[in-house]
Parts: sequence; C-alpha cells; structure tokens
Amino acid sequence: MTVQEKIYGLSKLWQEVNYNFVYLEKVDRKAWDQAYQTAIQTVMNTANDYEYYRELQKFCALLKDGHTNVYFPERIDTLIYNSDFGDYRLFLENVDGEAIIARVNQSKKNVLPVGSRILEVNRIPVWDYIDRHVAPYIGSSTEYVLEDLAVMRLLEGPVGTTYTIKIMKPDGSTATFDLKHERSNEKEVYPPQEPEKLMDFKMYDQIAYVALNSFRSNNLDSLFTGILPQMSRAKGLIIDLRLNSGGSTNVGVNILEYITSDTLFYGPVSMSREHIPVFKAWGSSVQPQDTTGNDWRKKCLLYYQDKMYYTCDYSPWVCGPKSQRFVKPTVVLTGHLTASAAEDFLVFADNQEHIIRMGEKTYGSTGQPFVFDLPGEGFAIVCTKKDIF
Repeated sequence: MTVQEKIYGLSKLWQEVNYNFVYLEKVDRKAWDQAYQTAIQTVMNTANDYEYYRELQKFCALLKDGHTNVYFPERIDTLIYNSDFGDYRLFLENVDGEAIIARVNQSKKNVLPVGSRILEVNRIPVWDYIDRHVAPYIGSSTEYVLEDLAVMRLLEGPVGTTYTIKIMKPDGSTATFDLKHERSNEKEVYPPQEPEKLMDFKMYDQIAYVALNSFRSNNLDSLFTGILPQMSRAKGLIIDLRLNSGGSTNVGVNILEYITSDTLFYGPVSMSREHIPVFKAWGSSVQPQDTTGNDWRKKCLLYYQDKMYYTCDYSPWVCGPKSQRFVKPTVVLTGHLTASAAEDFLVFADNQEHIIRMGEKTYGSTGQPFVFDLPGEGFAIVCTKKDIF
C-alpha cells in the first residue's frame, strides 16, 4: 500500500466514526482527535500491510465497542494463526484471571497438560504481555470480555512468529517451550471438540435441554419445531445460549414464541444519531446557559455537540400462530459469549415469569454495524444503533 492509501484508510475510519458511531458522546473527542493525529505518523511508518492494519485496529479499539472493529484483508487473515505451532496445537481460556491451556493436540496432552497455566510470554509476565501487546488491539464493550478475548488471542500472530512461553503444570512443575506459528497437520485434540451444531437437544429425566448456538439461520425454526413433540413430555426446559454470538433478532424471538403463551412481546427501543447540518451550524454559537427555557436553542446545541438522536418507530412484537407451544418452567443459560441478537432474546423474554436467566454476564454489545471497505482490501464496522429497555 502507498503512504497516501494508508493515510486515507485511517482518515476514512476516523471520519465514519465521527459521523456514524452511536456512542460518540461517550468518547473524549479531544483525546480521540489527538490519537488520530498521532496515528497519521505511525501508519505512514508501518513496514507492511499487516502492521498497518494492526495500527488501525489499535486506533479503533480506543472506542471500546464490541460492534466497532477493523478486519484484516483475506490475503493477510489467512496467514494469521492462533493455535497452530507445527508440532503443537494449544487453545487458551481465561479462567479466573489466569491464562489456562484448555485444549491441546492429542499427541502432546502429556507434554502440555490441559489445565496448565501460562506464566510468561517472551520472558514477560503474562498479564504485562497482554496489556502491552494484545489488549490494546481488541475492541470490546466490557472489561471481562476484553480479558477473555485477550487470553484467547494471547499467541495470535502471522505465520513464522515465534514465542517462548513458561507454564506451570497442574502438578506445580514449570516448563518452558519455544513455539513458532506453522500449520499443524494433527487434527485430533484433547479433550475432543464436539462439532459445532446449530442446535443440540437432549432429555435428562423429565428436563429438556436445548442449546441454541446461533441465530444466523432460519433453519433453526424447523429444527426446534421438530423436537417439540419430545419436549412435550418434559416438566421443564433449559435453553443454553452460552455459545450463541447472535445473528438475526427475528430468528431468536420466533423461537421465544414457542415457549410462551403471550401474544405480544416488548423489546428494546432503538436509537441512532441524527444529523441536520444547519442546526449544527446554529448550535455552534449557543452556550449551555442559553438553553434554559428555550427548546429550539437546546436542540441546536445538541446537534452541534453530536448528541441528537433519532428514535426508531416502536411497536410491540406480534406473536404469530403456533401449532404447539411449550410453556413450563424455563432456565436460560448465558455466558460471556452470549452476544448481540442472543442478548436481544433475553430482553424480549425479560418479563416472562416462568423464564429465569442463570450464568455469567453476557457479552454486553449489540447494535447495527455499518460496514465499509478500507484500502488494501480490508474493511471496518461501526456501530450505528443503540438499544435501550
């Protein structure tokens, strides 16, 4: 990429955030603009497209939003490894603030035991390493999700990247490993990883368990209706949303219709920023004290401050006819990966007395991303909608 393209891409990101980011009023605008000016020189000096896109990700992560991110071009993304190190494969999870090896390739399960704790990366204490080299590049709306993602991506890097890790095994002994990102030919992992399913159904005595792992496919409706006859014999229901990162709100709420007797659901109110340039111009000369008792001046000032919002038309969700419903005590399991449309599902179910939520806090991010291309074949998304209820 040319220097001009790099500056344009950074400026495009800065511009679209300023114009479209729904949470802009939470941003320190002076600090944001200063970061942009600093980033101009930084991106100009990047040695390659990978470094350039990393700097865009770091700049974007300042917004601390899970629906506002920068993504590598496919030609770069296919060369970014996370768990493959040639002879080794390891998958990490954040467990109570520790970077824990949760899964390894089968042949190395005794060498890198599951449950081992990473103490250092490249001779730097693990959380110091995360704070310097991992977390600043991740956009997240919540600190606990940021920590989870940072551990999962602790050893992420381009093919050929090397790491020295020091671990403590479950027996208390320590060991050091030199790792290099290379494609691993071993597919078997320990513990075995179940294939991803759109839906999973089990019966435990008289309790039905249904994992809804995504709301990205309309096929979920036919899968769910297919198990309703078996569910009818149960006395209770467990809905597992712990792995559901979202999709379409409509898909999720359609499933909710089957497990309630209501005819109407009340969901969130959606808002987006509103721009009328002439009001912004008029507001530039208005002082806060001038707005007392004057709604017109107050409106102009809010436009000038980028704090005016459009409230989307609202009406309750009208439930369609269902040939069969299952309305019995229900528990919905949530986790940090329960996100976006899956969180919308929880909002619509909030007033259902027979439904309770159990588990970890959810991802903490929903909205409507605006997608736009960046030079070099990458792209970015900016959150344009906030939901309140």
